[in-house]
Amino acid sequence: MITDWAPLWISAKTALLATVITFVLGILISYAMATYRGKWKGLIDGIFTLPLVLPPTVVGFFLLLICGKNGFIGKVFLAMDKNIIFSWSATVIAAVVVSFPMMYRSSRSAFEQIDDNMISAARTLGLNEWKIFTKIAIPLALPGIVGGLVLSFARALGEFGATLMIAGNIPGKTQTMPLAIFFAVEGGDMNKAMMWVMIIVVMSIAMILLLNYWSDIQQKLVGKRGR
Repeated sequence: MITDWAPLWISAKTALLATVITFVLGILISYAMATYRGKWKGLIDGIFTLPLVLPPTVVGFFLLLICGKNGFIGKVFLAMDKNIIFSWSATVIAAVVVSFPMMYRSSRSAFEQIDDNMISAARTLGLNEWKIFTKIAIPLALPGIVGGLVLSFARALGEFGATLMIAGNIPGKTQTMPLAIFFAVEGGDMNKAMMWVMIIVVMSIAMILLLNYWSDIQQKLVGKRGR
């Protein structure tokens, strides 16, 4: 039986904060990439997508190099007398990095499907780029953005490898549900592991149902507009 529910709260708040950060970064970067026509587009896109194809432990290793005492980000935080390695902040960083490609790919595809003539017409009417982005691009790409948002939350919720590498398994501090499952199995407590597994499965199914519900609503709205 589960007596300590800290992994649930840590996972929930980590996934929520990571999703908010991923949402903001995702739509800004994906829109910039959708409208970018430079020769380096393929390389930049590959870098943003890389955490999606790399093993989570490799992502965690790179995060250790960047956020460790000798890394660029690590030195910045050490200058402020803060160490983010093996802290809750590290769990959020790991979740953001691994879930970002989900938001980025989904949003970028949605932005790229927008008719260029609509954007050109908006510019002709005198709208600045920010208004075009907020008033035209985001509403038209909303289904893809929402889809990416749900997938990002689910990915952040289930993150394991990178979190273990950069945040460790500290009960009550950095131990998320996936980590709790792994160490429960390692300790031979299969009942406890099964309880955590069922909780994650239920939460994941809820995310899928939410995504399907949103898709059904969008299809109905599109059908009404087409009549």
